[in-house]
Amino acid sequence: MSEQPPAHAAPAPPEGLRVIGAADVIAMIEGNREGVLEVVREAYLAHADGASANPHSSFLRFPGRPDDRIIALPAFLDAASDGGTPRSGIKWVASYPGNVAHGFPRASAAMLLNDYDTGYPYAVLEASIISATRTAASAVLGAQELLGARRAGKVGFVGTGLISDHVRMFLRDLSWDIGEFALFDTDRGNAERFSGVLAADGPAAPVTVVDDVSGAFDGADLVVVATVAGTPHLADPALVADAPVVLHLSLRDFAPELVLAATNVTDDVEHAVRERTSLHLAEQQAGHREFVDGTIADVVRGDLARDPGKAAIFAPFGLGVLDVAVGGWVHDEVAARGGGQVVGDFFAV
Repeated sequence: MSEQPPAHAAPAPPEGLRVIGAADVIAMIEGNREGVLEVVREAYLAHADGASANPHSSFLRFPGRPDDRIIALPAFLDAASDGGTPRSGIKWVASYPGNVAHGFPRASAAMLLNDYDTGYPYAVLEASIISATRTAASAVLGAQELLGARRAGKVGFVGTGLISDHVRMFLRDLSWDIGEFALFDTDRGNAERFSGVLAADGPAAPVTVVDDVSGAFDGADLVVVATVAGTPHLADPALVADAPVVLHLSLRDFAPELVLAATNVTDDVEHAVRERTSLHLAEQQAGHREFVDGTIADVVRGDLARDPGKAAIFAPFGLGVLDVAVGGWVHDEVAARGGGQVVGDFFAV
């Protein structure tokens, strides 16, 4: 008689909803940034292979308040670096630039993770840290792949807020060899604060605060652009005359002319060339997308190499698959340690 396949338990709703706050999220990420980088790398490769569903983000905007928005990023990832656990969920992230003037971050976010078999949500996570972490991990992955090593003679920062600070922590924890830093922010006080943080807890290198944005680009191998700009403000070709790798994390800073003169890499062309990003404006000017040379997955796999004679701009739109990959990893690590708070009577079953 032939053997019967093993019986599998019937799907059932989760026993409760685990709520994971910022302290638990931070505890998992601190000291594990190399692991986070690998989660992001594998998520990018899985997405490139079609093992994902990543609808366009939905933007909730408000009449008479053009700077404020809330964004929904749903996603499904079929194969992750943590053993292939399917991930699905949504990040709901608010961006209110005016918050900064009141002394607290512009972005706040929550993430909901859903069970693959039943669709029931099983976790809610504070997601602003997850969002900033996956953005920084994506950026630093792009930097090391485009530069070919974890090394830069000079690193410039344009914008010295939360995202730049997360990039700093990845550079620190991944032991980058950096010769010097140059910092520019439209609020010099922010740049000086960031300078102090870098000096006390960053890759060991001299730090200079510059009074003009050109000082962050001059002679730099790597430039991190992370501002709250909604329209292009960087248009001088001299800024990229030294052919740096630019991590364009705020997406809307560069005039189309600079984009069209660079090697352009993104995470997903359909996602990135929209919503009036610099890539989108360049498409409108050029009438095509041929100036987008490829994706970060192409770079990781060696299918795309930068032209060392011109700037390489990596402009990741920020895919939801990265959020659910990092969020799922954080959840599993926290749950394995009994962390978070489980609401046992959340579901009506």
